[in-house]
Parts: sequence; structure tokens; C-alpha cells
Amino acid sequence: MLLLASASPARRRLLEQAAIPHRIRVSALDEEAIKDPDPKRLVLRLAEAKARAVAQVAGNRLLAEDGTPCGALLACDSLLSFEGEIFGKPQDRQQAIERWQRLSGCWTELHTGHCLLRSNPESGQPIDAGFSLSIETVTTRVKLAPLDLSAITAYVATGEPLACAGGFALEGRGGLLVERIDGCYSNVIGLSLPLLRQWFASFQPLP
Repeated sequence: MLLLASASPARRRLLEQAAIPHRIRVSALDEEAIKDPDPKRLVLRLAEAKARAVAQVAGNRLLAEDGTPCGALLACDSLLSFEGEIFGKPQDRQQAIERWQRLSGCWTELHTGHCLLRSNPESGQPIDAGFSLSIETVTTRVKLAPLDLSAITAYVATGEPLACAGGFALEGRGGLLVERIDGCYSNVIGLSLPLLRQWFASFQPLP
């Protein structure tokens, strides 16, 4: 069983569609306390911090919110970057509109940091000794469609961009506003399924 350290419905749907059994335990990490000017390092640091926070809350055990024990824990964090600037979720509709005006018709990069903790039930030791750790950032290039202000305003008015890194949801209405994708498709939604497959293939059975 996989423990997902995320409240993201998109990440849950990806796991469900891939038939990966999982439970949820959301991290209470203060993400604003973690800084890094490099987006690839930042999402990796955030993902690892989320994973460790969830494990520590349960006494360094991988337990879902309903108490279900799990064999591995996955935490992810996604950010968009453009011309050296990092974009998380827009703070409000005005910021979402302003960002879309900048990004319209341009290539951007969507970075997702992944951290997988696998428990070692025999160790009984602190987290660093009691878990094996896999971390990696996956980057996908995304070209957004050229939009005029009325189209941008109409999309932002749906509220969808406010809940998404970079201000668009590929699996939602935002899918109509993406012209091209270079790299992992599921990574743009929230996690890289090809990366998970590679990690899971390194140990059997699947979590």
C-alpha cells in the first residue's frame, strides 16, 4: 500500500487511474519556510520535507490517516518556471491574470519534485536509518496557447487556475489552453507515473 502525502485530487486520480492502491496522510509542513532560487532543487526539498513530516507525525511509521500501515510514502511538489522566475499557485485572480498575460504563447517548464520513503520494519531506528529514500525532480516543457485578455479573464473566472501550480490545470479546462508538451504528460498533472514505475520496479511487491 502506498501512502500519498498530498491533498491533491489530481494526484489521487492519477494513482487511481494507474490502479495503484493508496491511502492519504496530508503534511502540515510550512512550505513558505523552505527557500531555494533553483526551482528543481526547491520542489525536491519541498517533497522530501513533506515526506519526512508525515512520517514523523506517525512516530516514524508510515500510517494513513485511518491508521492503515503502508509500505511506502510518496510526497510531491510542483512549480512552474519561466525566464528564471518561479510560479506556484496564484494568490488571487488578479495575479493569475497577470501571469497568464506573461506566459501566453510561451514555453514554460513544469517541475515536480518526488520523494519516496520506503519503510524498513526491521530497523526500529530513527527516520534516516529506518527508511530508504528515493528523490528526483522531473521537468516537462509546456507551451501555452496565445490568449487575449478576454480569454484569460474567462478562464481565471472559473477559479481553476487558483488551485494549480503555474495557474492552469492540464486535466481540466486548462487542457484546451496548452499547445504542446515536451516530456512527461502526467508530471504536469502532479506526479510522473513513468518515474513511479521505475521506482516500483526496483522492489517487489508493489506498495
